[in-house]
Amino acid sequence: MRAIQVSRFGGPEVLEPREVPEPRPGAGEVLVEVSFADIIFVETQIRTGWGREFFKIDPPYVPGFGVGGTVSAVGEGVDPGWVGRRVIANTEERGGYAERAVVSVRKMVPVPDGLELRDATALRSDGPTALGLMEKAAIRPGQWVLVTAAGGGMGVLLVQLAHAAGARVIGAARGARKLALLRELGADVVVDYSQPDWGQRVLDATDGRGADVVFDGAGSELGQTAFGVTARGGQFSAHGAPGGGFAEIDTAEAERRHISVRGIQQVQFPLPERQRLTEQTLALAVAGRLRPVIGQAFPLERAGDAHAALTARSITGKALLLI
Repeated sequence: MRAIQVSRFGGPEVLEPREVPEPRPGAGEVLVEVSFADIIFVETQIRTGWGREFFKIDPPYVPGFGVGGTVSAVGEGVDPGWVGRRVIANTEERGGYAERAVVSVRKMVPVPDGLELRDATALRSDGPTALGLMEKAAIRPGQWVLVTAAGGGMGVLLVQLAHAAGARVIGAARGARKLALLRELGADVVVDYSQPDWGQRVLDATDGRGADVVFDGAGSELGQTAFGVTARGGQFSAHGAPGGGFAEIDTAEAERRHISVRGIQQVQFPLPERQRLTEQTLALAVAGRLRPVIGQAFPLERAGDAHAALTARSITGKALLLI
């Protein structure tokens, strides 16, 4: 079976095509013929050796947190009616960059009729997380909502969801192409955070008050700037760290300004909750109320190119592997 294997921590070049043994489903598991592998940014960080305190993954390993495909076999105790069904599934942190993957029946969701498998795969990780963030924020119509890293897979969904909730949305991203997309998706204001005055532009747009709700998918210094333009009494939610770390928030400052701060731990949903959010995400997509943006789909053998493009921020929306 063709797969991508990481034999050592390092740059994108360590993602090497290999022939690996065929996986076989055990009790409570199914075998999925993979059509698309979902690529999420944290996989590019794990590949370098980052986050060892969070992710107990050692080389050699086949990366890939999730897949979209068709069930071809079931293990003991699994309803054979799953065979032939299209699903998206969590592969539990590894094993997705391959022609076939074994997944727990508890960690997959059927793809509804009327939704393309590639779109469902693009929503697999970011969709339920974005929906969960929105539920926790309880946004009210007319509030100002700032989304950083708004041109990424999660960001484009948050912009759409916040706009649908009646918020006034500020999309912060890098480059004219991403900013144009954000306007198309419903952002009222767009700012290029490669410009040093981007924080001031957020304040100008909100008459000096700042954003009522901030969804920070950028982290590091960009996240700190976003915290600085969070309105008094507002919410700051940090869910991404592509810059290498989450924004360092001064808790005393947050308390003084009555800002509620949430971190990535608040979107580590229990399995039943994540399944519910995933099903709701797919239903929104079928209804035309939420659409993923797939910037590029790479052949399996070019997984290294996909990682390089993702870390270079050259992809708008999601990147997928086509298998």
